[in-house]
Formats: sequence, C-alpha cells, structure tokens
Amino acid sequence: MTATLEKPPAPQAAMTHRQIMEALTGLLAAFFTAIISSTIVANALPTIMSELNGTQTDFAWVITAALLANAATTPIWGKLADLFNKKLLVQLSIVVFVAGSVMAGLSETIPLLLTARVIQGVAMGGLTALAMAIIGSIIPPRDRGKYSGYMGAVMAVGTAGGPLLGGFIVDSPLGWRWTFFVCVPLAVIALILLQITLKLPHVKRPAKIDWLGSVLLTSGVSLLLIWVSFAGNPDYYDWWSWQTVAMVGGGIALLALLVLVESKVPQPIIPLKIISQRTTALAILASVAVGVGMFGSSAFLGQYFQVARGASPTEAGLLTLPMIAGNLLGSVASGQLISRTGKWKRYLIAGSVLMVGGLGLTGTIDHTTELWLTGVYTAILGIGLGLLMQNLVLAVQNTVRASDIGTASASVAFFRSVGGAIGVSVLGAIMGNRVKELATEGLAAAGIPASGGAGASMDLAHMPEPVREIMRAAYGDATAQIFMVSAVVGLVALVAILFIKEEPLRRTVDIVSPAAKSDGGPAPSAATAVESAAPADLDREFVDVLSRERESQHRAN
Repeated sequence: MTATLEKPPAPQAAMTHRQIMEALTGLLAAFFTAIISSTIVANALPTIMSELNGTQTDFAWVITAALLANAATTPIWGKLADLFNKKLLVQLSIVVFVAGSVMAGLSETIPLLLTARVIQGVAMGGLTALAMAIIGSIIPPRDRGKYSGYMGAVMAVGTAGGPLLGGFIVDSPLGWRWTFFVCVPLAVIALILLQITLKLPHVKRPAKIDWLGSVLLTSGVSLLLIWVSFAGNPDYYDWWSWQTVAMVGGGIALLALLVLVESKVPQPIIPLKIISQRTTALAILASVAVGVGMFGSSAFLGQYFQVARGASPTEAGLLTLPMIAGNLLGSVASGQLISRTGKWKRYLIAGSVLMVGGLGLTGTIDHTTELWLTGVYTAILGIGLGLLMQNLVLAVQNTVRASDIGTASASVAFFRSVGGAIGVSVLGAIMGNRVKELATEGLAAAGIPASGGAGASMDLAHMPEPVREIMRAAYGDATAQIFMVSAVVGLVALVAILFIKEEPLRRTVDIVSPAAKSDGGPAPSAATAVESAAPADLDREFVDVLSRERESQHRAN
C-alpha cells in the first residue's frame, strides 16, 4: 500500500492551455490522418469501381466494411483505454492503420480491397475512441467544448482536404492507389509527434476484456448488414426468403445473447449501466441518426457529382467544399460558445434541425439541379453535422466518472459508426435498386435493349453515349431518394435531443461527490482536491485511500 501512495497523482485539471495544446498536438495529427484516409478515397471510389469492375453494392461495401470494423472495435478500444496506456494504444492503432493502407493500395480485386478496408477500420476505431478518451481524461467538461472544437476543426480540414487531395491524385499520373499510399508518411509523422508531445500518467490495472461480447457484437451487426445489402436483389435473394429468416433471426438472436452476456460479465464491452442512463441513451439514439446522415452524405455526394454530373474527381472535391465549410463553422463556433456559456443543448437542437433541413433539401435534387443550389443545401447539412458530432460526446462525458470516460465516449462513437454502416449499407441497397429501375425505364423509353448488368455497373466510361447519358440520369435522380430517407431518419435525432436533460458542465475532470460539495467544515484537503480532479489513469486504490482520509478528517472535525 505504501508503494501505491508514493505514486504522484499529477491532477490533470491544473494543466494550462499551453500544456493541453502540447499534449494534443500528436493526438490531433493522428486523428487528422484517420479522417483524411477515410475521405481521400471518396472521390476515388468511382474510378476504383470502374477499374476493378465493381458494382453499386461493392461501392457501398468498400465504405461499409471500414465503418463496420470501426464500429465493432471502438468499444474494445474504449475499454482498453480505461485499462492500459492510452499513448501506446494510439501508436498501435497507427501502425495497424499503415498496414491496412499499404494493403489497400496493392489490392487487385474487390475482396482484397474489402479486407484492407476492414484493417483500416479497426485502426480508425482506435484513433476515434482514444482521441475522445484522452481529451476527456485531461480537460474538464466546461472547457472541453473549446478543445472538442479544435478536434472538429481538424475533422473539417481533413474532410475537406481529403476529397481534394484524392481527386488530384486520381487525376494525376500517380493513380488511385496513391490515395492509400499517401497516408503512410502522414501516419509516421503522427507517430513521431505522439512520442514527443503526448505525456499521460498511467497506472497499470488488471485487464479483463469481454471477448465473448465483442464476438457477439461483431457477428450480430455484420449478419444484419450483409442481409440488408443483398435482400431484394434479383441476383441474390428476395426480401421474403429463407435467407432473410436465417440472417435476421440469427442476427437478432446474437444481439439478444449479447445483452445477456453484457449483464453478467464484470467488465462488459458495452456497459449497460452507462448506456442505460437517460442522457447517454438518448445521445446514442441521436448518434445513430447522425451517423446515417454524416456517412451517407459523404459517401454518395461525391458519387453524385462524378457519375451523375460528369465532374472529375478533383472537381467533385471542390463541389463538396460547401458542406465541409459548414461543418467547420458549426463545430468550431459551437465549441467556443459552449466553453464561454456552459450551455450546450441549444446547439444540439439547432444542429438536428439544420441536419434534417439540409438532408430534406438535398433530397429534392436530380441530375439537372443547379450546382450552386446543391452547394447551399449541403452547406446547411454541414453546419448541422458540425453542431452535433462532438457535442453529443461532450453531453455524455459530462455525466460519467473519469474512469468511465473511454468506455462512454467509445459507446457513442460505436453507435454513430453503426448508424453510418447501416445507413451506407441500406442507402446503397436502396440506391442500387432505384438505379436499376430508372435505368430500365430509360433504356426502354429510348428503345435500347437492357443488358443484365447495365443497371448495376458503374463503368460508365465504356458504355455507348446514349446508354451513358441514361445511366447518369438514373444515378442523379436516385441520389435524391437516399437523402430524403436520411432526412426521415434524422427526425429521430431531433426527438431524442429534445428529451435530453441539460446538466451544467462541470469544471473538474472527474465528478465531485455531493459530500465534498456540501462540506461545511474547513477548506477541502489536498486529498479532496486530488480526488475531484482524478484522471482516468489514476490508480483506483490510490483514490480510495484519499477518500478514506477525507472521511476521517470530516469525522475528526
């Protein structure tokens, strides 16, 4: 016990702005690498699908594979963040990411590319969860809005720079493979910066990872996503079929078993006691809807500009800038205002209204809509997403103890990624079927025989001119439908946020006990101050000793 008491607590609540920014330098660099890696591919995907003979389903799954791996591993990374050295975990996730990027760049087939995207998704899950956990461990919620705004700014710059850089690379002699290779030096730079700048206290604790829960979670979600991707497709199976019964029934059974396991294990991968809290539960529900809007819009907007409007990859990147600028504005401005006022719910409500409005307006476009009008619609959507993403995490972090920050943050990120994976998969299936319908109608009206794969192919470059124009119109008109569906899903976020109870943002990293707040005796001791500001990595036994010391002082007084 004496050895334990000798460990310096180094309360993080006392860190200055400069110290915090130094600690975040490498972390933000790693986060930027993850963001740009996911967005740089967006404008390259139509070219990749054309070269590798991919379909609309393949297009959706290149995105879904990374999101699903991200979602399935985020809770695991979050739990590891509460048990192990966060700095080491961030560096590990970067190494995994580099391996996935190199593999993706060398891919010659769609299955190999999907495997590489899964590896990238695992790493991105770690970077996302760990970035939020580290911020939650060193910055009090009242000040966290400002620094979350910085993270939102990095996200916006990476999201904006990714499509532009990706489009430039695809149009250059380098080719689409360098959209993956270019992320490797960025990751190496992030590794070096992390080693130099990120200094976090850590006390090793016994680790108990819920591997059974992780397997059940991944299996259940994957089974349902695979089902919804291929159901209703004439080349696979009908909505009502034995495959549907087997996959849906199996998926539901696995997720039900997951709930049972999570209620029994000592350290669950998805802690029911945390996600069942009112604020967390409602924030998770809203995050699912936000995931659909965020990932769905970024996935299919670039495709709309290139396939339906004939833009080059570079031009498509420029055309997505209004949405990215809106995202940057909403994220940074709300972060600054929240840190000044301590009020956060109003920005979540405004964000959900703007998100639904932006999605609804974008749901009115077709292959002839004026591009400036499309820019206005997507800018509104971007502002809404900027107001929502980081602030939903902030609302949850404000309600949990510092020792649970990693798990709670990862839970929100997990459900947002699940929402994105489900959204991209479902929207991709809807769009694929709608494109086939419109293409068949267009070809019939023009008196052109429809080939079996015409409605699914994205290789427009090798189609005859009349067929190419019909296919462009089909993709452009089908895009509106998926944005309108996303707008309806976005209403769920608005309703959930309206029922969230706004709690004042605390000024300490950890929750201060009521006894400490209402203490009418002498000034709080150093033990009380340390306990109030204890970061997640402090030894729980050490904090318990300090707590007993405080109680003894109270009794003596």
